[in-house]
Amino acid sequence: MDVLTSLIQGNAFYELTAMLTLAALLGLVGQWLRQPMIVTFIAVGIISGPSVLGLVEDAGYIALLAELGIAILLFLVGLKLDLALIRTLGPVALATGLGQVAFTAIVGFLLGLLLGLGPVVSIYAAIALTFSSTIIIVKLLSDKRETDSLHGRIAIGFLIVQDVVVVLAMIGLSAIGVGGEGAGESTGSRLIGIVLGAVIMLGLVALFVRFFADALMRRVANSSELLLVFAIALATLLAALGHLLGFSMELGGLLAGVALASTPYREAIVSRLSSLRDFLLLFFFIALGSQLDLGLLGEQVAPALVLSVFVLIGNPLIVMAIMGYMGYTKRTGFLAGLTVAQISEFSLIFMAMGMTLNHVAASALGLVTLVGLITIVLSVYMITYSHTLYRWLEPYLGVFERRHLTNAEKPADEEVHLEHRRYDAILYGYGRFGSEIANRLKEQGYRIAIVDFNPETVKHCRLDGMEAYYGDACDPDFVEHLPLTHTRWVISTLRGQDNAISAEDPRLALISALHRHGFDGQIALTTHKVSDIEMLKRKGANLVFLPYRDAAGEASRLILESDVEITS
Repeated sequence: MDVLTSLIQGNAFYELTAMLTLAALLGLVGQWLRQPMIVTFIAVGIISGPSVLGLVEDAGYIALLAELGIAILLFLVGLKLDLALIRTLGPVALATGLGQVAFTAIVGFLLGLLLGLGPVVSIYAAIALTFSSTIIIVKLLSDKRETDSLHGRIAIGFLIVQDVVVVLAMIGLSAIGVGGEGAGESTGSRLIGIVLGAVIMLGLVALFVRFFADALMRRVANSSELLLVFAIALATLLAALGHLLGFSMELGGLLAGVALASTPYREAIVSRLSSLRDFLLLFFFIALGSQLDLGLLGEQVAPALVLSVFVLIGNPLIVMAIMGYMGYTKRTGFLAGLTVAQISEFSLIFMAMGMTLNHVAASALGLVTLVGLITIVLSVYMITYSHTLYRWLEPYLGVFERRHLTNAEKPADEEVHLEHRRYDAILYGYGRFGSEIANRLKEQGYRIAIVDFNPETVKHCRLDGMEAYYGDACDPDFVEHLPLTHTRWVISTLRGQDNAISAEDPRLALISALHRHGFDGQIALTTHKVSDIEMLKRKGANLVFLPYRDAAGEASRLILESDVEITS
């Protein structure tokens, strides 16, 4: 093994090949064990890092690829952000973001003192525990196709608030590092610079959206290659500009996506960049895993377990409490709260900065590193299986829900007495496929009810004169409000996750809820994999759509009919 390692080290291509091979092999094992790929990629980083094989001699290019992947990931998230929705979710994002940071910092500091860490280390550890990993959370929500859901958008909102706090914490730490009498003036000038930078960056994005975006994108979209290069260039440009002005690169990449979100080309950009994003994010997780020095972890197991339990349980609880007070359902609060049940890569960077300033020792960095490893691995499973966890814990979560909910979350019977309506079909998911189905059925005289988990989609449907309601296929409580007695069809255009069908699949959750409430009509589901059809039918689906195959079949029929007409 030492011979192989010495052969690989020093040659960037060999190192890259070794890591990709290791990622592929461990990915197959992880897939067989039904483990999330994020855990596998972190394991690749640990194994290839200095604590095990030491495959990478110079991690500079790994960090560069990781930063590029981060910029593209947040750029794609920004493409899906609606500015009106950001204004709508502003209060809850600000309240949950700041509330969680304050709660975690105060309680974390007290826990540190009780564990005998000392005041300075306790302050550092408490601040490090407040940061959640935007990258991991957004990746998981993207994999589950929940970035457009209400809880997903709220989570992204308060993660942005956390990112701002991260920036301020880093600036404050840098100012402390300057020392001397000018430290206060330095801090003040840095904060003024942050405000000016924010005004400049937001102003540039607003001007671009208002005067240049549509015309420029029409010209760029004439070439698919140029569209791809332009999108990557904009993402990296604003990420770099954000870093230059004192923000995080994540915020810069996000604003780049927002700059193009109002153009009609955003779906084309998403489809072209998704595969590149997944490939580059591999290096982010490799870089994260390779930073975990196993030699620093042994003596910190007991305090790390205590702090990990606090992060895994305390952070979600405070988010649920704040959102419940603001009128959101316990389900939305629970799903959003689980996203903060881990600490961030910034936590490790923050502790490393403290160590370079001689404020904390290497043992403190080892402590936070171990907390990061525990919370990231466990929170991945918590978020991945969030709906199953909610079903288990739902009877105990009533304390986190008020009687009077926000408009977006009012149960359908309270809002319009939905159970007294009559529909021929209830359609879950009003995307491109769902909207076409709804329009065709309406043309045939069907009375349709639309159910979607995006409040903005529901709003637009109602403005277009359609009967639409906010609901989630994974929410069993919503199904009991549906008028199932006289409904002939329940149709879902949700296609589930890309991996194998699991208990978290929204289609299985919908079938189970419909059967539990005595629905005896027809159920139609959607998939993009032929292998799913038989299983979905065994679970209770009467009809399974394959959109691409069905469309190809219809296109072939039209071609054959045209040939018959021409020859006759």
